[in-house]
Amino acid sequence: MNAPVAMHASEREARILSLVAERGFVSFRELERQLDGSPATIRRDLERLAGEGKIERLRGGVKTVEANALAPGFQLAGVPFHENIARHRTEKAAIGHAAAALCEPSEGVMIDGGSTTLQMCPHLAGLNLSVLTNSLHIVAALLNQAGTRVLVPGGAVFPDQSIILSVFGEDAMPRFHAPKLFMGAASIGAAGLMQADPVLVAAERRLIDRAERIVVLADASKFAGASGSVVCGLEEISVLVTDARLRADDRKRLEDKGVEVIVA
Repeated sequence: MNAPVAMHASEREARILSLVAERGFVSFRELERQLDGSPATIRRDLERLAGEGKIERLRGGVKTVEANALAPGFQLAGVPFHENIARHRTEKAAIGHAAAALCEPSEGVMIDGGSTTLQMCPHLAGLNLSVLTNSLHIVAALLNQAGTRVLVPGGAVFPDQSIILSVFGEDAMPRFHAPKLFMGAASIGAAGLMQADPVLVAAERRLIDRAERIVVLADASKFAGASGSVVCGLEEISVLVTDARLRADDRKRLEDKGVEVIVA
């Protein structure tokens, strides 16, 4: 077995949540094998995640939080949707239009929730797509499109982001595979695509595992001060759709990793 690579606390948390979401229960010994950290460090990670209501600790390991055990008022970290949608609206609209042009008629796609991915919806009419999405806003935008079939995962609704996250394991996700996953990002940097909350990372990794290509929609502001929990490395991204403000050094870093950059 390969030795685990060094991880920051946010990366360990994201990995813990991903393993728990995939398996339902993970033993402490398995976590020690999977993570780069001392037993004391891992126990502190688990205590922190349990205190935030994201996992439940048991004798010998941890398990998923059942739907009825979510703490009242539990919220994801990050900017609420109603605030985020007002930022860089012109750029996001152009990015959404360009990303929608990558869809082929009658194919199945996955669209992760976000203020930029939402901008794809008006341009999907008439394509007769099957769309798996965790976004309540995207569901609402697509429901009246004749010929568009909409699927959603099971899970908990997070009102601030208006998304459904399948945080209780694989059984809550439809058996769906798609050639493309369209997703946004809280930030992007040398480490890869990042989100603000490890719970969101675990849910997005399950979508990534079901997709052949990852298409990221991100305006150029997402490259400033990149930080957060890593969802995937740059080399996992197939296409990035962004705007003309993207800096030359950021574009080169992406293209060096094999990412196709589309400027909307």
